[in-house]
Amino acid sequence: MFPLNKQIVDATCRDFGLRNAHELGSASIRQLVGVVGDIERATGVEFIHMELGNPGLASETVGIWAEHEALLHGCGSKYPLITGIPEVKHWGSEFVRAFLGLDIPDECIVPTVGSMQGAFALNLTMSQIDAERNTVLFLDPCFPVQKMQCKVIGAKVDAIDIADYRGAALEAELERHLATGKIAAMLFSNPNNPSWMCLTEQELKIIGRLATKHNIIVIEDLAYFNMDFRDPNRGKPYEPPYQPTVGRYTNNVVHMISCSKMFSYAGQRGAILAVNPYLAKRCYPALGERYDNDGQFMRVLTYYTLYALSSGVTHSVQYGMAAMFKAACQGQIPYVKNASEYARKAHIIKEIMLRNGFHIVYDKDADGQDVGDGFFFTFGYKDWTGEKLLNKLIYYGVSAISLASTGAQREGMRGCASAIRDDQFPELEKRLAKFNEDFQSE
Repeated sequence: MFPLNKQIVDATCRDFGLRNAHELGSASIRQLVGVVGDIERATGVEFIHMELGNPGLASETVGIWAEHEALLHGCGSKYPLITGIPEVKHWGSEFVRAFLGLDIPDECIVPTVGSMQGAFALNLTMSQIDAERNTVLFLDPCFPVQKMQCKVIGAKVDAIDIADYRGAALEAELERHLATGKIAAMLFSNPNNPSWMCLTEQELKIIGRLATKHNIIVIEDLAYFNMDFRDPNRGKPYEPPYQPTVGRYTNNVVHMISCSKMFSYAGQRGAILAVNPYLAKRCYPALGERYDNDGQFMRVLTYYTLYALSSGVTHSVQYGMAAMFKAACQGQIPYVKNASEYARKAHIIKEIMLRNGFHIVYDKDADGQDVGDGFFFTFGYKDWTGEKLLNKLIYYGVSAISLASTGAQREGMRGCASAIRDDQFPELEKRLAKFNEDFQSE
């Protein structure tokens, strides 16, 4: 059965505007998903999907029932408040207090259509703050679409591969980039998508100190909130250890908190921005000139950027988010324990890969400790490029994305553990063993 028929695979790729499977490395994640889906239908072979970060757990029912009740009471016929309904603002603020250990008032919480919209709105707003500051600095590797957003809005991109500058080494490298005076904002995820590296308190302190020194805004993407499963004590409301955050070390920060992975609520596209109150109230002359007002950051972000993008987050979803935040704060949703299922799966998958000639690309965290098991992981084969590995694995019914699309300086691929079922583990072993047999002598 494997490798799959080359003519069928290449024909499917051409249907998506690619000349053949060799061009899959340049495809977007959603384009790759489409290609793989059509190959499955054409060949009748079920793929082992590691390309798209879909949650693999059921949505939290408290959110579903809250939406249901809200719709029954007529919220579907009314436009939602662009600033967010009072319930989601209050319980979003309380969630930040319970699990980040920070005080961010209700008025500084605003819902967004997933963190995707949140990042887009922030990048757009911050690119208008200062004509001389037109660049977003990414701590790579990163979620590829966030750089795509910058391209769409015309913002420039700079990057540092964080794996090469861990600990104290990060300070000099960050200083080198920030001293140019071109950086408007810095964006990173923690845990990191795709490598699953986690920034230390020392590194967060460095980032915060330099953000204040150079007057830049930090966008902290907490899509995988509290998912460093190496610490078994995480996730108790109002008790340390809290999710590490740069918010302890600078006021120039916005936290993006998504319900997609934490509550397995990805389909409803719900998230919040938690804006540091100092930043929220800060006025920028360039924003004031553009929008004919006082240029207050929170006001422009909410009433102009977000309003222009969506006129608010779906009304019922806001009630669902509020209910889930409330339940988590009251200890009724053990979301960290639930999400640890991803760590169990990732550990099994990585062991299968290591037995069959593959290696973990970003394998070490700070201080030389092994990167934890979680939602994402990285893998490579020999010295192959990620693009080469992608266009070879596709013929063995295994799909993932190339690390090149994430800005990584190392070659390989990003895999996601969430969509692989336990009954697929033997099949993954079989396919990778056949792959390794076919290419080990190359």
